[in-house]
Amino acid sequence: MQEYKREFIKFLESAGVLKFGDFTAKSGRKIPYFINAGDIKTGEQIKQLGSFYAKAYFEQLGNKKSVLYGPAYKGIPISVSVAVALADGGLDVPFFFNRKEEKDHGEGGVFVGFVPHNGEDIVIVEDVITAGTAIRESMEILKNLNAKVSAVFVMVDRKEKGKTEKSAMAEVGEEYGFPVYSVVDVYDIIEYLEEDDKNKENVDRIKNYLSINGAKE
Repeated sequence: MQEYKREFIKFLESAGVLKFGDFTAKSGRKIPYFINAGDIKTGEQIKQLGSFYAKAYFEQLGNKKSVLYGPAYKGIPISVSVAVALADGGLDVPFFFNRKEEKDHGEGGVFVGFVPHNGEDIVIVEDVITAGTAIRESMEILKNLNAKVSAVFVMVDRKEKGKTEKSAMAEVGEEYGFPVYSVVDVYDIIEYLEEDDKNKENVDRIKNYLSINGAKE
């Protein structure tokens, strides 16, 4: 595992974004770990989060210039922090996000920030993909723009089944024809946890969960 991925998992755990225990996902599945970007609460934390997304961006896309889109609400601070981190790395890219309700006064519209046009590439930055519902909602919101989504980045790939035996991330990628990248995946988390014997119970519970709900890819 690359060192930045190990540092990212350590950061998620220390910030309370990654928790272990008994949780219920939106899908109704009982899950042994939970990821919530809403637990990012300080300037330093959101700065660090953006820097890890930027590392993944540079690794996957290099210096390709795209327009970052952060779906409301959790995607908004993520898109801003990633744009800042990319700029710190020498790649200045525009960003935008949506309002939940369209504004009918002032400048109006549903979008805030740089609205892409002329066939520009959009990169969506989200927290996690569970069933792919949020990405499908974003595609519906973005469909009338003269632009195309070229990739999605999320914090963690859960490697869980979606509607089929494939993962929700793989299903979304195939449905819309773009890659979906994650900073880390659940197997990186397992590898990280296995470095300390005190995590054995959590490792066993996650492995048992994946034996039932893990994607076949």
